Amino acid sequence: MEKFASVAALLLLLSFPVAFSGHDYGQALSKSLLFFEAQRSGVLPRNQRVTWRSHSGLNDGKSSGVNLVGGYYDAGDNVKFGLPMAFTVTMMAWSVIEYGNQLGANGELGHSIDAIKWGTDYFIKAHPEPNVLYGEVGDGNTDHYCWQRPEEMTTDRKAYRIDPSNPGSDLAGETAAAMAAASIVFRRSNPAYSRLLLTHAYQLFDFADKYRGKYDSSITVARKYYGSVSGYNDELLWAAAWLYQASNNQFYLDYLGRNGDSMGGTGWSMTEFGWDVKYAGVQTLVAKFLMQGKAGRHTPVFQKYQQKADFFMCSLLGKGSRNIQKTPGGLIFRQRWNNMQFVTSASFLTTVYSDYLTSSRSYLRCSAGNVAPSQLLSFAKSQVDYILGDNPRATSYMVGYGNNFPQRVHHRGSSIVSYKVDRSFVTCRGGYATWFSSKGSDPNLLTGAIVGGPDAYDNFADRRDNYEQTEPATYNNAPLLGVLARLSSGHSGYSQLLPVVPAPVVVRRPMPIRKPKVTSPVRASGPVAIVQKMTGSWVSKGRTYYRYSTTVFNKSPRALKSLNLSIKNLYGPIWGLSRSGNSFGLPSWMHSLQSGKSLEFVYIHSTSPANVAVSSYTLA
Repeated sequence: MEKFASVAALLLLLSFPVAFSGHDYGQALSKSLLFFEAQRSGVLPRNQRVTWRSHSGLNDGKSSGVNLVGGYYDAGDNVKFGLPMAFTVTMMAWSVIEYGNQLGANGELGHSIDAIKWGTDYFIKAHPEPNVLYGEVGDGNTDHYCWQRPEEMTTDRKAYRIDPSNPGSDLAGETAAAMAAASIVFRRSNPAYSRLLLTHAYQLFDFADKYRGKYDSSITVARKYYGSVSGYNDELLWAAAWLYQASNNQFYLDYLGRNGDSMGGTGWSMTEFGWDVKYAGVQTLVAKFLMQGKAGRHTPVFQKYQQKADFFMCSLLGKGSRNIQKTPGGLIFRQRWNNMQFVTSASFLTTVYSDYLTSSRSYLRCSAGNVAPSQLLSFAKSQVDYILGDNPRATSYMVGYGNNFPQRVHHRGSSIVSYKVDRSFVTCRGGYATWFSSKGSDPNLLTGAIVGGPDAYDNFADRRDNYEQTEPATYNNAPLLGVLARLSSGHSGYSQLLPVVPAPVVVRRPMPIRKPKVTSPVRASGPVAIVQKMTGSWVSKGRTYYRYSTTVFNKSPRALKSLNLSIKNLYGPIWGLSRSGNSFGLPSWMHSLQSGKSLEFVYIHSTSPANVAVSSYTLA
């Protein structure tokens, strides 16, 4: 292993592709994406590949006067829980942002983008007003009383929402993060949709930040199943980090700098990352901003974020001052119930952090000494290999991968004969008597699902009633997309610190979707908002060039004067601004930018959008 780690480090530092053998990571990636299709709610598309599923939840939201058809069931039940669904979409989007090239090389970029859009289409519906967000459809108590297929469920489908009188900063913040991250994914392939997502992300962040409170104090039926133990400060920082990545708006970078200490971003030393606790993810993203040279005056605070990111990584490697528990077989272990969620999310963070450190020619600082980035990637590989069968039981915890995988999954849809095969009604309690209690294998293969996994001693019981170990979840699979793509295709020779936006997928005519009414314009907290969009592209002498239009909005009630913009990573001509050295200002003919007005400028170059931020301004 030491020899492998040193060789891997050398190859990574030289930016050569790295090949990993032993498992077919490409096949595992393809299967993992199928699981999301099995979890779809709503009207299934014509290209649905999990054919034993059918339409479901077609009246969701109707009793509340809103269309909430669509989205994902979280796990083995038929409830749509907003908080874990949003985290699922955020992690899928992060996988595409970091490893879109590798997903494309495996032929899975299109399926990944489809999976993200299935979630974001639902979130658009769930956010009908700037300060209203529907966070749950159905409730766990009535749903868990029944064992029915989603296509014919008779359980209560009440919709639950947050609003200024019933706030939920954690739910709104995570949904803002999902929309912002997804807007990056669609920036080139669907610019209009990308802008729509960013609009919702701005509004949701403002809602979360202005009306603070825990969502499970407003949607109390969620508390038993997805209670917000960590509170909402981590989601506010998480959303700010993603909005900065998506918009390059300095306000969000300043938010991370101003609030890092008071909101726990620089204080919490974490050994877990998941749908509830986001601090390790925030710390990883802010460390990336620091390595990219974006911290500016916030450098001292961002360095503290990075120290906490290092703490998390070191604890996973067993080289920190407080290390996470591992099973005898080497799997990190956090809790009995669905431990695998922490395995996949930690594996994703170590994978991207390894690449961030490699791209910045740096190393991990642990209490046990400096550690090569390659050891982080080797750790992620060891966890994935365990999941796929390299463990004391020789069991694959991905359904359908390998020869020995769970056959009796705690999942209503897969455990009951397909609605397309037998439409005989399965009653609420009759489903338990006939299907849940069956000792036979599932009639429908839940391909790609990552189940809860073994206990602290590598023991596992393949029983349908063993929900702690045999129930899958969307947030188990989502972080694994990027890790599997990375292990399958190697590094591809580019710097992970440069913005990577996936190229458009091979064109197929998209199914039309009805745009919801958005009741307020794009806005951002702070007096200046910056929105970029790509308005054209062409190929010249083998190189693709992009035309970007950037609009600066004055949201202040007063006029802006002496506006100075910082524009980094600009590699071509620019029109519409005056330039002095590395600083850009209002054009010479414009003395101020009046309240409510906007300024547009244009630039052309052959890469992702430049980083545009506000350096300084005065208010008249």
